[in-house]
Amino acid sequence: MRLFRLAKIITVGLRFGLDQMVLEADSSGRLGKLWHVVFFWRHPKAPRGERLRRALESLGPIFVKFGQMLSTRRDLLPPDLADELAMLQDRVPPFPSEQALKVLEDFYGKPVDEVFVDFERTPVASASVAQVHFARLPDGTEVAVKILRPGIEPVIAHDLALLDTAAALLEKLWPEARRLKPREVVAEFSKYLHDELDLMREASNCSQLRRNFTSSKLLQVPEVYWDWCGKSVMVMERMRGVPISQLDALRAQGTDLKALSRAGVEIFFTQVFRDGFFHADMHPGNIFVHADGRYIALDFGIVGTLTEVDKSYLAQNFLGFFKRDYNRVARAHIEAGWVPAHTRVDEFESAIRAVCEPIFDRPLKDISFGKTLLRLFQTARRFEMEVQPQLVLLQKTLLNIEGLGRQLDPELDLWKTAKPFLERWMDEQMGWRGLLRNLKDEAPSWAGTLPQIPRLVHRVLDSTAHRHEVQSGELERLARAQRTQGRVLWLIGALLATLVGLELYRIFG
Repeated sequence: MRLFRLAKIITVGLRFGLDQMVLEADSSGRLGKLWHVVFFWRHPKAPRGERLRRALESLGPIFVKFGQMLSTRRDLLPPDLADELAMLQDRVPPFPSEQALKVLEDFYGKPVDEVFVDFERTPVASASVAQVHFARLPDGTEVAVKILRPGIEPVIAHDLALLDTAAALLEKLWPEARRLKPREVVAEFSKYLHDELDLMREASNCSQLRRNFTSSKLLQVPEVYWDWCGKSVMVMERMRGVPISQLDALRAQGTDLKALSRAGVEIFFTQVFRDGFFHADMHPGNIFVHADGRYIALDFGIVGTLTEVDKSYLAQNFLGFFKRDYNRVARAHIEAGWVPAHTRVDEFESAIRAVCEPIFDRPLKDISFGKTLLRLFQTARRFEMEVQPQLVLLQKTLLNIEGLGRQLDPELDLWKTAKPFLERWMDEQMGWRGLLRNLKDEAPSWAGTLPQIPRLVHRVLDSTAHRHEVQSGELERLARAQRTQGRVLWLIGALLATLVGLELYRIFG
């Protein structure tokens, strides 16, 4: 079976001229000439990016998802390939309703109509991993039921094995592929895909994001109904809104598109810098707009998380860009540990300046925030920076947010919108407000620790005294051993001297 699938991949690759991408890496050109003689009738006219996109679409949904993920690795791919792969759409026909009902009956242990008051047999959305049906719970609550595609696990395992094999072959046949690290990229894709196969994980992501924005006037997140959820089924609140890509419908319902674009930027930076937990799959298909102007987030299979170090690093970088303080940007990289400590700050600063200065010759509203971050990563790689997965997800999400924002408002100045937020966050983290907040956060632990301090001090002193006694005893033992050794050596020396004297007396008599 795997051989047939591999044969299909090779056939599709040849049909779309993907072999030309490998031949381009042969600097001598001899292999290309021989190949063109053998396949003299093939003359691909479409750009290589388009041919790669169409080939992945022909190979099926798992390869489409791989291409989507690959498009986020702009630190590795040439721009023309990344731009074309970003156009991939996960168009997958729904699986039969009978299969959906069977999954639900196996999970709940009883017929669907005994679980839900009403269950719509026709799905409202379908993707490569799951599809969604509307239903109503026994208390009348309207819900959306997400069901994992039956038999998807072995299909994914099979295709991932083929992708890994293809990546290994690519590394051997195409020298340039080693820089792109195809096997590492496949491993990263495998991790994300397996995360999406566990709907309990997605439900927990949704629940966390909802908790973070409970009282928000900008974002709505559906409630999860845990009693009906499992690894293959997720039941959440049904959300009503207009897809964000339908601009005419948004205008018709009275939505202020300029305010909506600014709200999207604020939501993103709130997730990143306040929570360190962000929705990392915010393409237009996953975002709706409520009649009251609030965003509605859907599909929580992929989220990104950031540590305090990550957040500080990003904030200092962004503010350094705003102020064109490249020394600060260089030092932020080194202090965060993203580039080696032995990196010369002045050389790194010079490289960053060479990338960024041409950008700032244009109006701020025309500058791509996401692409600037991408160029920073590409420059840092020359200084041995290992790109962190969470930063790649962040850069992908930022590009999505920026694209959506400028689709809603072409005049959106992302830098101007983000700068006050970042400055406020930095002040809260490092100013007097940050100090007060940290004191407040630590106060409960201090209240429990302070009464124990006398006992802890006594224990330390007692332990120190005991160690001192042990060390003194050990030193005394060593001193005794040394004195004994000295006496033995003295006796041996005296005996040798006596023997030498006797021998001399015998000789000279």
